[in-house]
Amino acid sequence: MILDTNALSAFVDGEAAVGEVLCGEPRAAIPVIVLGEFRYGIAESRHRAAYETWLKTHLPQFETLAVTDETAVVYAGLRVALKRSGRPIPANDAWIAALALQHRLPVLSRDQHFDAVPGLRRKNW
Repeated sequence: MILDTNALSAFVDGEAAVGEVLCGEPRAAIPVIVLGEFRYGIAESRHRAAYETWLKTHLPQFETLAVTDETAVVYAGLRVALKRSGRPIPANDAWIAALALQHRLPVLSRDQHFDAVPGLRRKNW
C-alpha cells in the first residue's frame, strides 16, 4: 500500500484508523513525492522537530518509492488519459498514482480524484 500525504500526516499524528489499515497490508510504501510534500508541510511547523524525529525513527519501516524512467512512462500515459477523459488530477497525485500502478499497490487516501485513475485501487481510512 502507498500512503498519500494526507494519510502519512494522519498516521504521524496518531490517527489509529490509518495504523489499522496498514497493519493488514503486506507492504507499506511512501513515494518520494509524498516525502517532499510532507517535509514542505512541516518546514515551518511549530512541531517540526517532533515530525523530523518521527521520520528519522519510523521512515526506515517503510519502503521509499523513487521515480524512475518506468514511472515517467506510466505518469505520461496517465496524464494524457485523464486529460482526454476530462478528469485530470493534481500533478503530484498523478506521480503517486503512477508509482501505485507501476508497483501494483493500492493508494491509502481520502482523495476521491484517485478513483478516476483507471486500474488504481484506493483505500480509505
